[in-house]
Amino acid sequence: MLIATWNVNSIRTRISQIIDWINQVNPDILCLQETKVIDNSFPFEPFEKLGYSVEVYGQKSYNGVAIISKIKAENIKKGFYGCVDSYQNIEIFRDQKRLISADINGIKIINVYVPNGSSLESSKFEYKINWLNCLASFLDEQEKKGELICLMGDFNVAPSNLDIHDPKKFEGGIMASETERNALNNVLKKRLIDCFRIFEQDAGHWSWWDYRNNAFELNKGWRIDHIYVSKELSANLKSCVIDSRPRGNLRPSDHVPVMIDLHLSDRNIDFFEDEDNFFEI
Repeated sequence: MLIATWNVNSIRTRISQIIDWINQVNPDILCLQETKVIDNSFPFEPFEKLGYSVEVYGQKSYNGVAIISKIKAENIKKGFYGCVDSYQNIEIFRDQKRLISADINGIKIINVYVPNGSSLESSKFEYKINWLNCLASFLDEQEKKGELICLMGDFNVAPSNLDIHDPKKFEGGIMASETERNALNNVLKKRLIDCFRIFEQDAGHWSWWDYRNNAFELNKGWRIDHIYVSKELSANLKSCVIDSRPRGNLRPSDHVPVMIDLHLSDRNIDFFEDEDNFFEI
């Protein structure tokens, strides 16, 4: 089962690039961030023509997340609603569309777009840390239910100095501060494994390059897009790759896809059918 995450930085601007990539890679599940469109205006048809179902949680011009899947998605949840309402700061997160989850093939798929935080002195930074703390509480609830989890998205945090092209330059700054890394570790609580680091231990692997200063051409990037899975699933991982090819497109997203190959034994088989096609997932 191929599972991918991609911050596309506007679904309508990148739709042809996304469809081209899907045709090349054929993922079973694709989680998108920064769709930047209200639900009714999301371009469903190109994905449905390829046999995907689409679940969206969006808003105009900002944020927005989507789960695009060939395998039947159930128990769709949008945001933190009904999950961690006891969390003291839950109300401040209701306006921004940053989390969508679904049960797919026995796994809780959780797609997130973590706030950037702007700067350590900004009120947006406090919002980011509170949001991550709420995500930790949300995952606590899933863990109590015994869920197998695949958490992915744009985390806007480089987990270590290995994940920054120039760690000395950015040390202690936004996306690289100890506060953010501690908040991310509190989300993971050693119950979730960084898929990429299972296969690659070295620096030099990036998922985001700034549009400015020829960052991509000079390979000055960050690894801030991640896929984490429950420890119980880690033995089923066959690969985790960062596909940097789309960053070379004309008018690309500043992020690129990250994808895992997860082999599940005794997996359930679902079928989608329309009047023209009948196929096994």
